[in-house]
Amino acid sequence: MNVVDSSGWLEYFAKASNAAFFRPAIHDTQALLVPTICIYEVYKRIAAQRDEEEALAAVAWMSVGQVIDLTQQIALLAADLSLEHGLSMADSVIYATARIHNATLWTQDAHFAALEGVRYVKK
Repeated sequence: MNVVDSSGWLEYFAKASNAAFFRPAIHDTQALLVPTICIYEVYKRIAAQRDEEEALAAVAWMSVGQVIDLTQQIALLAADLSLEHGLSMADSVIYATARIHNATLWTQDAHFAALEGVRYVKK
């Protein structure tokens, strides 16, 4: 199972330099888990930088994977991970979602680089 963090999705949609790194995880839709917080972050950024139509198209593509809602179990683990690793709320929710589902987290955010279960590429 795979979780792509918001920076990875944005990199992929922008066809930026690390897009190819994220492609295998994003295209393996049977193993793709998408935290709702990623949908929020990606929609917000694309809507702000481009327009609502492109943002909704991105959300439609993300929704091909299994969308994972924020549950009490994920929220509590996210709080613990935030305290342990100094992660923001969104990042801790994304990481907790990956941990609970035994998924690999794909990212280019350096604060995840040394954490267990992470595939990191430098931005």
